[in-house]
Amino acid sequence: MRALQVRELLPDHAGAALVDLPLPEPGEGEARVRVRAAAVNFPDLLMTRGGYQLKPELPFVSGLEFSGEVDAVGDGVAGWQPGDAVVGGNRFGAMSEYAVVPAAALRPKPEALGWDEAAAYPVAYLTAWVALVRCARVQPGDWVLVHGAAGGVGLATVDLAKALGARVIAAASSAEKRAAITRLYAPDAVIAAEPGFREEVKALTGGKGADVIFDPVGGDVFDESTRCIAFDGRLLVIGFASGRIPEVSVNMPLIKGFSVVGVRAGEYGRRFPDRGVENIAATDRLAAEGRIRPHVHASLDLADWREGFAMLERREAVGKVVLRP
Repeated sequence: MRALQVRELLPDHAGAALVDLPLPEPGEGEARVRVRAAAVNFPDLLMTRGGYQLKPELPFVSGLEFSGEVDAVGDGVAGWQPGDAVVGGNRFGAMSEYAVVPAAALRPKPEALGWDEAAAYPVAYLTAWVALVRCARVQPGDWVLVHGAAGGVGLATVDLAKALGARVIAAASSAEKRAAITRLYAPDAVIAAEPGFREEVKALTGGKGADVIFDPVGGDVFDESTRCIAFDGRLLVIGFASGRIPEVSVNMPLIKGFSVVGVRAGEYGRRFPDRGVENIAATDRLAAEGRIRPHVHASLDLADWREGFAMLERREAVGKVVLRP
């Protein structure tokens, strides 16, 4: 089977290559899935050079999430049989023609989604759900400012926030991305991700500022976000795509009465397993009902994985990039 294997941790993904590997056999409690699509996520890129907190033992196959069909099951597996359409992931191993994962990590593929969309929604929408619902307690009518709104997680957050009845301000870096966001999801406002955005946010919100700010960028964007957040607002820290981890003087949240909340969707589910199950069920239900619409920017053959990775690195993708093994 073809698989994207990381054999050495090197810059520019130089230690990764497309290789032929033996077909793996599922063990007890495991299922083998014929992968139809695997989404590309930033952790996949980081893991090729050892830059992510999870460091699998070498060699390993890249890929956090996939869609596909159950091909075989191991001993002790109930509820799945060959031919079942599923989505799932196991933190790595998805970018392969076949993946062996714990059967408990699989969920039925929503019928409303094709293979590509099904591979693209689990991680992004789970992050958005934990951020908006669990951490921010977003309510209908809240103003939600989404930075990095054209990225995979950012675009999912725009979509989910609208589904939850929030008023959404999407911030993106280029006119092309802003046009795409407007066309795809029609948020209440789409603004340029440029210094001075705080004045536009204040004007849009009648002077009070955003109730919730979703920030995967950090750096100067975080700093300016503290100037346009509403009293009792929630500033969600998702990541630091800008490369600078910002700091905030605690007198700022004291005076303005806002909270700074870190969001780690996967860890949230591990710490609170019952809530984790609820979170996944909620996003699956929204997908099944057609209330969320994951957007795939590009669908590429697994052999073109370098171009898929480059789309994320160049920040050109609007939504998700998927690879088809």
